Amino acid sequence: MVSYLLQETMLLFTLVPIFLCSVASAASLHPCRRDINESTPACRAIPGSASWPSPDLWESLNKTVGGRLLMPAPPGAVCHPGNPAYSALGCAALYWSSEFTHSEDPVSVEWNNWTNDTCIPIPSLPCTGYGYPVYVINATTPQHVKAGVDFARANNVRLIVKNSGHDYVGRSVAPHALSIWVHHMKGTELHETSFSPAGCSYVTIPGPALTALAGIQMLEAYEFTGKSGHVVVGGNGRTVALGGYITGGGHSILAPQYGLAADQVLEMDIVSPQGEILTLNECQNTDLFWAMRGGGGSTFGVMTSVTMKIFPSPEIVGMTFWIAASADNANAFDMIAYVVSQFPHLADAGISGYPIIFNKVKNFIDGSDTVIKGIIGKIIITKTNDASILAGKMESIMNHVNATWPGSMFGHYNTTYYPNFQAWYAENYDGSPTGYDNIMASRLLDRAALTDDMLSLKTALAKFSAIGQATVYIVSGKAVHEAQPRGGGNAVLPAWRRAYVHATSSIAYPSNNDTDVAIADYFSGFLSAAIRELAPDTGAYVNEASKFESDWQQTFWGDHYERLLSIKRSVDPTDVFWCTPCVGSERWEEKAGGRLCRV
Repeated sequence: MVSYLLQETMLLFTLVPIFLCSVASAASLHPCRRDINESTPACRAIPGSASWPSPDLWESLNKTVGGRLLMPAPPGAVCHPGNPAYSALGCAALYWSSEFTHSEDPVSVEWNNWTNDTCIPIPSLPCTGYGYPVYVINATTPQHVKAGVDFARANNVRLIVKNSGHDYVGRSVAPHALSIWVHHMKGTELHETSFSPAGCSYVTIPGPALTALAGIQMLEAYEFTGKSGHVVVGGNGRTVALGGYITGGGHSILAPQYGLAADQVLEMDIVSPQGEILTLNECQNTDLFWAMRGGGGSTFGVMTSVTMKIFPSPEIVGMTFWIAASADNANAFDMIAYVVSQFPHLADAGISGYPIIFNKVKNFIDGSDTVIKGIIGKIIITKTNDASILAGKMESIMNHVNATWPGSMFGHYNTTYYPNFQAWYAENYDGSPTGYDNIMASRLLDRAALTDDMLSLKTALAKFSAIGQATVYIVSGKAVHEAQPRGGGNAVLPAWRRAYVHATSSIAYPSNNDTDVAIADYFSGFLSAAIRELAPDTGAYVNEASKFESDWQQTFWGDHYERLLSIKRSVDPTDVFWCTPCVGSERWEEKAGGRLCRV
């Protein structure tokens, strides 16, 4: 299989030339606005239609943003002879499975299906620009973002926002669109002892804080905070960027100890749907401050910077463990269910981590051709160098397994001490490959789902991992349950406040095959139903979930949805920002060909 590496950006996109809009007295107040009917059109403009902005308008927008308007070629085009972007050398060097390839490209995203497989780097398959935005603003300032928002609003153009492209539900790419790419909005500032929110007289929040621009990714955030001996509550993927991560809530291996990422936010700067550059905190724009912390990205505005509480980077004892049985062992899922049922007990003791259920996989223990089932994971305990605490908990679990199913299960664990979080992360970040078709199902599991009915738990986990594996991440606990976000709360799904486990199952499938797509869709529904039956009254983490949840309003936001919808209608009455599954998206849908139209 050919490996690919992102080539120089000059091969992938060209800049739009700079010209001025026609200067007429009536148009001088809005030099980048076309004359359109003031009533909301039935559909967004698309290239080739009478309502699509003229070249002069696009050229003027380019001037407004200082020459940062791009017309990118599809990223896989370098591998397609006959395409203007084709380059044999560029194709040979394109690492399509690398997260950084997609993060550094103005339009690429990590999962091919969200672009409808329109131009993946396989020369035998078609390559078109459909599936990707037409224009991209490479934004580095809030003024660049504002220019894009104003242009899209005034000209009835579909608007999307891309940061790193690490998006499991496909919100950061769309056809016939203008995209605001905030990846290069880089910058950090450390507040060593306290932070005073803007406009908040006599409010000083004690403790260190980090101000970061929207393009900062997890690898960069951890590196910066580590220099002063601190850590930010963040994700495990290196290219996860702060904007979409925080606005979706943001789970973390550190969340059971400190709370979700959204719980740490002290202040945000955003560009609103009306093009206003706003500061949000507990003293001003409080409704938006509440909504932007958990209400979902690409919905209420574009976050350009955020200030978050940070913490002394803790000592960590980490553990890698596995417990397995032969695939034909009738008790294998009884064992798995028992282990998972212990997760609330582990979380209450300050333990968190990333366990994974494996269902009928090749024996990775001895490398033989046998097939096994079981559970494997990386877990941690913070603020200690005493490995016996973590080892004692796992020893107790393994003793129960051996006593209950003698001779039929086998397991192992080892512990490692790390002087700080960054040392743990350097060895344990998520390096999973990208660049394929992928859909996901997920659910939050509370204590009742994990402990009340072992038969139901066993059945649900067996079904949920039927595709081969499923995660059962311990990323919630005491600090999430007891969080007190500034300003009296935030929009995070209420079920997080009693959940312990974020369970996911993903389906990878080949590109450009309708049969495989139909099978993947079927299994996605099967997996979602299986885990929903176990915890029908919880919900799912919007950033890692099925895009096709039928009751998505309740699933992703629960009782917060009505307030979120009211805020959305107030700040964005014409739906400048639209994505799905996102608050307020009910009034529009994508038609055949990808055009966005009113329902």
